Amino acid sequence: MANTTSGTATFDKTFAIDEIIEEAFERIGLNSVAGYQMKSARRSLNILFQEWGNRGIHYWEIGELNLDLIEGQAEYKFFRASGDGTSATSTPNGVYGISDVLEAQLRANRTQTTQSDSPMTKVDRSTYAGFSNKLSKGTPNQYWVQRFIDHVSINVYPTPDSTNASKDMHFYYIKRIQDIGDYTNATDVPFRFVPCMVSGLAFYLAQKYQPQMVQAMKLYYEDELARALAEDGSASSTYITPKTYYPGT
Repeated sequence: MANTTSGTATFDKTFAIDEIIEEAFERIGLNSVAGYQMKSARRSLNILFQEWGNRGIHYWEIGELNLDLIEGQAEYKFFRASGDGTSATSTPNGVYGISDVLEAQLRANRTQTTQSDSPMTKVDRSTYAGFSNKLSKGTPNQYWVQRFIDHVSINVYPTPDSTNASKDMHFYYIKRIQDIGDYTNATDVPFRFVPCMVSGLAFYLAQKYQPQMVQAMKLYYEDELARALAEDGSASSTYITPKTYYPGT
């Protein structure tokens, strides 16, 4: 009789922080770790996730939001966390941890079958600074994103007039990867990134405890991270059209 399978595919959610740390330490030849080593590894894992923020867009961390526009208001602040000098009610739509905005549209009649979007253009600091009256009212069609330590500000131009204040700014944004937290927690990482997460932590720990293994661990980490990044994303259909050739032209 053939053996049965587990019937589950949840290892990434049952792979707790303490087990991730143990696996990473074992890869550099250290067993039975505890105390400060566990604390040090948890800190390194948090740093690793922040370093991933410099590795391009992670598609599992893309969120979607309909921002309620207010007549005459140009700036909307989204704080990193509820404890960053603000209450939950002062952050639009109760959303925290925004890193950047990818694309945006001005959306009318959000909940109705007559819903319609018009594109908004993302501009840089110099372009926004060149607007003579940043509080002028009209139909918002441009926005500028400022990225600070504790919050991200979205500035719309022109500001909504009475006609457009009932509309929303619909946008896709990049979220920060969640912190580690307790040792019994799971990570905010999809299963495809579990191998490179462990390899990355082993690379970080080697720098502290096994310097002679740093180069080897770095090669393993970069190789597995490259494969995970190549797999991440949202595929779309590809169409190949043959080139038309006209002899004598």
